[in-house]
Amino acid sequence: MVKRYTIGTPIPTESLVIEIPAQKGLPPFFEIDPAAKTMTMPLADTDLVYGLGETVRGMNKRGWIYISNNSDDPNHLETARSLYGAHNFFVIFDDEKAAGYYIDTPGQVTFDVGYTRAEELVIRLEDMDADIYQIEGESPREVVRTFRSLIGRSYVPPKWAFGYGQCRWSYMSADEVRSVAKKYQEEGIPLDMIYLDIDYMERYKDFTINDETFPDFKAFVQEMKAQGIRLIPIIDAGVKVEEGYPVYEEGKAGGFFVKKEDGTDLMAAVWPGHVHFPDFLDEKAREWFGGCYKILLDQGIDGFWNDMNEPAIFYTTDHMEEVFDTLEGYKGRNLGVRDFFAMRDMMGHISNNPEDYRRFYHHYHGTRIRHDKVHNIYGFNMTRAAGEAFEKIRPDERVLMFSRSSYIGAHRYGGIWTGDNNSWWSHLLLVLQQMPGLNMCGFLYTGSDTGGFGENCTEDLMLRWLAVSIFTPLFRNHAAMGTRRQELYEFERIEDMKHMVQLRYALIPYLYSEYMKAALRDDMYFIPLAFEYRGDARAMETEDQILVGESIMIAPVYRQNVKGRYVYLPERMKLLRFRAADDYDEEVLEAGNHYVQADLHEVLIFLRPGHVLPLAQPADRVSGIDKATIHYITFEAEADSYELYDDDGLSRI
Repeated sequence: MVKRYTIGTPIPTESLVIEIPAQKGLPPFFEIDPAAKTMTMPLADTDLVYGLGETVRGMNKRGWIYISNNSDDPNHLETARSLYGAHNFFVIFDDEKAAGYYIDTPGQVTFDVGYTRAEELVIRLEDMDADIYQIEGESPREVVRTFRSLIGRSYVPPKWAFGYGQCRWSYMSADEVRSVAKKYQEEGIPLDMIYLDIDYMERYKDFTINDETFPDFKAFVQEMKAQGIRLIPIIDAGVKVEEGYPVYEEGKAGGFFVKKEDGTDLMAAVWPGHVHFPDFLDEKAREWFGGCYKILLDQGIDGFWNDMNEPAIFYTTDHMEEVFDTLEGYKGRNLGVRDFFAMRDMMGHISNNPEDYRRFYHHYHGTRIRHDKVHNIYGFNMTRAAGEAFEKIRPDERVLMFSRSSYIGAHRYGGIWTGDNNSWWSHLLLVLQQMPGLNMCGFLYTGSDTGGFGENCTEDLMLRWLAVSIFTPLFRNHAAMGTRRQELYEFERIEDMKHMVQLRYALIPYLYSEYMKAALRDDMYFIPLAFEYRGDARAMETEDQILVGESIMIAPVYRQNVKGRYVYLPERMKLLRFRAADDYDEEVLEAGNHYVQADLHEVLIFLRPGHVLPLAQPADRVSGIDKATIHYITFEAEADSYELYDDDGLSRI
């Protein structure tokens, strides 16, 4: 069922937990061109290609070029080829056959999925060094389960992490955080987390607190906990270069930072100005940096989000000097179009410049290796540093962790969010399209920045986005500095938004149960219709509806100024029209096409036949949800036929 083929001398990624012996020869159906560094396989007209994790465009990846090259790209345009993660697993399937492929290499990989030639999938490697895994199965979901068993169990967060979280870049003081918490409390909107972006730190230094704006931080953390709210701080990859700063001094003394070719520490820049990057690929550096999380854990913090860990680079001092030297040559000249564009492009490419990723080296498995060869596993190993540290510091307790950058394998240590999206309707649809691919690659604890991070969120967009995000395990409202305030109490339709968040809390018994079953059984939480209804041509093409767990389908509205949408039902279903957690109508709809009304204040849930949806009385905090209040909405099923998973929500599993 699983075969491994080795090309060249692969660099290990440690993404698998099971060793598969290598086969002789090359994968069948692959035509390899060593000179072009490509592998080509045929695509039939009926083939669908799902996977590749965090990417733009639809669930079916045919018709575009995707590049696994972890990138700090805040725009997520339809033209994007790389986002923050590298997830090199995909499944090719039709009505009768299914096969999965994992291209395991930490360097850049290009997937031309029927873009250049519609009948070909072409994979290009920067170096012809990779392990290629071929997985065959009766169905795409079986292929996914097999792959997931190879890469290890998905991260399990604390149960409280399924609550609603509020974030902004940035809440500038403890008093502002108090104000946010108070306003949510006054409006009766459930809230479990408030996130702290970079301005809680002392001059953007990791594992520090700005004592002027967040005085007596430990007492403040406990003050928030007494209200049932946990503070979740950000941690960035860059360590500020500053004499007397303990984290910098320890990293310098231990030799834990990445090195240039001459052996000196790379000098780059992000938020605090000059920084060094920890060498997360080095086991000792990973252990050191992971231990730094204890500084905040000891102050009562129970969760973190890792950011800027592609790594994002504003500039390196070496490249900046090169730019300044080149600019001198333009001074006083009459610049024509080519010279002007060259100068503009040079300035525009200072940040995250490809050449900068070739300037430094890692100590990895006893050898020195240039960063671009292992670029895609850098963020993975930052998350791993944290996850391994948590196992030692809090061996009996789950700690919340999610990251921006990732590679397959990071899913064992934390979740991810889909990065710096925008308040665009197209990005609302993108949430649905990204979720299955991420689940296929093991990332179950995931979600988007609700309402969009960049740009200005409109009230109707927030309502529609909430109607999607109440189903994603990671449920966080996050917005960028300079954008419209989008805390839910800032809008006029506060009651409608409150009812949606309350519905999320009512659904948590089901959502948590389905998440845990997916994690413990190497299964998917978000399931595309094409996986469940093979042979149904319409279902195979539907990418704006999705199954959430075993019982329900959602078909959200993702267009502005409409009051409904067309929905395709592959089988008869019961439509549950929620206006609040305790206010809903039921209607049975036959299989086929339906135009379904969906006002801004409504959430539509489609219950499958033979299935059950548990629903609890909502609470202000996840900890307040009472199992005794659960009632079961059924459709051609008995209530006790549903397998409800529950635990204490905190102990490691």
